[in-house]
Amino acid sequence: MTIQLPGADGALRTYEPRTEPLALTTGAPFTSRTVFSAAHVVADPFADTTPDSPAAIDWDATLAFRRHLWSHGLGVAEAMDTAQRGMGLDWAGAAELIRRSAAEAKSVGGLIACGVGTDQLTGPADLAEVRAAYEEQLALVEASGARAILMASRALAAAAAGPEDYLDVYGHLLRQSSEPVVLHWLGPMFDPALEGYWGSSDLDAATDTFLEVVAAHPDKVEGIKVSLLDAGREIDIRRRLPQGVRCYTGDDFNYPELIAGDEKGFSHALLGIFDPLGPLAAEAVRVLDTGNTAGFRELLDPTVELSRHLFRTPTRFYKTGVVFLAWLAGHQSHFTMVGGLQSARSLPHFARAYELADGLGLFPDPKLAEERMKNLLALYGVTQ
Repeated sequence: MTIQLPGADGALRTYEPRTEPLALTTGAPFTSRTVFSAAHVVADPFADTTPDSPAAIDWDATLAFRRHLWSHGLGVAEAMDTAQRGMGLDWAGAAELIRRSAAEAKSVGGLIACGVGTDQLTGPADLAEVRAAYEEQLALVEASGARAILMASRALAAAAAGPEDYLDVYGHLLRQSSEPVVLHWLGPMFDPALEGYWGSSDLDAATDTFLEVVAAHPDKVEGIKVSLLDAGREIDIRRRLPQGVRCYTGDDFNYPELIAGDEKGFSHALLGIFDPLGPLAAEAVRVLDTGNTAGFRELLDPTVELSRHLFRTPTRFYKTGVVFLAWLAGHQSHFTMVGGLQSARSLPHFARAYELADGLGLFPDPKLAEERMKNLLALYGVTQ
């Protein structure tokens, strides 16, 4: 059986799908690395909504996907940008997502960490309002029993006059947090509103401020997540962290080498690409647990081409590819997204994502994936 796929030049090409998936089994948590997958949300396709409406979530399918990730030993990073936080999912929806997922994690013994931001602020805000918004969300996450991830704030980026304001706001939050948190530096390629975060567009100066926050509160920072798509900078930051503070890679371009590490250390992982790669990524980390770095790289290196494709510019629309692959893999019955974001990528982009994911053996039922891909192509007028 073959399928006709459109290329970037508009011409159709013939692709022969594989007939068998990779043999990937569930398993226990890992021993050498702590690994989180940032998880997507499943929209309710029957809700009567518009792109400006509050998010309508299919809670059963959304929580089932988290159980899928936990079953493979992965942690779930909840209510992050992969869940369309700030791109269709508002704070009310995120709060409900955190409450439900944290309760589900408790019931199955799954590892969970949840994003804390300021997205209840919908207009201009001063620093006091930014602090209060962070505090409200931090209190909810702590009450849920989940680990907190202090996300970068669009409101703080707009209100801060310089590095001192970041030091003040983050210092205030860390002093009052009941448990150590993860600090998240999300680069402007993921969200243009975060340009100049930490008080400077000069990345060296911004890095110094970021590390100053960590150094001032090492007992309150469990780890940092770096999402700059710059392996060299992450390694530099990793080597400058206080003893005991973890580095979680958020680099969806260079994750195999960063997780594998070098003679001076390694990164743990908190990655959006581990949403579609979950079972394969888990298998690779279990190989790494045995000390077999070459085997780990042999499994994970071939996935980078798919990741770079999904996260291509404009990077913030990678969520569309993530949900598309979840649909093809059978984790949800439809390809509808919160805010109508399924329209954010082109048909050739989807076709290439399908081809790369199929080549990796990611689809539990390759025939189902092929049929769904053909249905999508037919909607665009491509006949087989």
